[in-house]
Amino acid sequence: MTEHPISGFAAPGFEPVRDAFEANFAEESELGAGFSAYLDGQLIVELFGGFADRRKARAWDARTVVPIYSTTKPIAALTLAHVIDALPTGYETAVADLWPEFGANGKGDVTIAELVSHQAGLPGFVDPVDPAVWLDPAACSAALAPLAPLWEPGTQHGYHPLTWGYLIGEIVQRIDGRSLGTVLREEITGPAGIDFQIGTPASDHDRVAEIMRPRALPDLGEINDATRAAFLTKWAAPDRGGAIWREIEIPSANGIGTASAVAELYGLYAHGGYLSDRRLISEAAFDALTQSRVKGQDLVLPYVTEFAAGVMRNNIGLYGPNPDTLCHSGWGGSLALGDPDRGLSLAYVMNRQSNSLQADPRATRLVQALYGCM
Repeated sequence: MTEHPISGFAAPGFEPVRDAFEANFAEESELGAGFSAYLDGQLIVELFGGFADRRKARAWDARTVVPIYSTTKPIAALTLAHVIDALPTGYETAVADLWPEFGANGKGDVTIAELVSHQAGLPGFVDPVDPAVWLDPAACSAALAPLAPLWEPGTQHGYHPLTWGYLIGEIVQRIDGRSLGTVLREEITGPAGIDFQIGTPASDHDRVAEIMRPRALPDLGEINDATRAAFLTKWAAPDRGGAIWREIEIPSANGIGTASAVAELYGLYAHGGYLSDRRLISEAAFDALTQSRVKGQDLVLPYVTEFAAGVMRNNIGLYGPNPDTLCHSGWGGSLALGDPDRGLSLAYVMNRQSNSLQADPRATRLVQALYGCM
């Protein structure tokens, strides 16, 4: 198999989106990819094509699922918001009230809101650890709890690329008694039939697209201790992509699904916590989830970022024209957003990764094409 056509559809008036999707393949910047969009709860674009493996022997079809890396974070944040009302003080609850070990080294007053908005000062391990700890979520969260923060929590923020997921996973487990991936499956994706999982069983591994990793590192700007701990040590990440990595839950990084599933989940951001006619997040919890928590120069990433409680806000216009859009990107180029003013959600997923930290050119082309049709 050497060529595979684009499949799917674009609703009338959205044909330029298909043109943009095809252009990404014509320029040979894709291996396999999917792009989907919902408007007012209706699927208006569902496109997929290319190959699910590096040998180009397996076509990317409607059942192909793929890791979306950090685009997982806002979905995990939705899951936390689904259970947060069990706490009388919600996001303002001190993490140590739920997880006493976390209060070590001056972190006793760090709130859930501060932690999930990347203010806790724990972007990675400064001192050497066995990278295998990342493949044991309980051990990893236990290793993170006593760490000293790299800055005074609540005074600055810096992106927590991996640690964020282990920390939020522990919080959800302590609130609800179930793992975050279990809550997501039993309360959100399962009842709605949405093909997305954090913790993907072996029975689904044959559907997972192979990843072609980027050939160059991203531009991380000036390197500091926080950036180094987050990205640049020999122990900064696990071996991604194996069976164990797929099966465990890493709510910051190993969500796996289709483009339409991701777009449907980000639709909760476009519709005030509703999925179709089901309210999955209370009005109070949704307001707390989506309000701006911090904005300014990121200590880990080389630009200004704005975070709500686990989801980015579109402060620099990379995710369409609406500054109130809730959004995120993932390692290698995946992207998703929910635009509450237009009732729009979309997602781009792929398996040929670039070295873009945000606003991968392929995703940008698709987002611009879609907004250009509206």
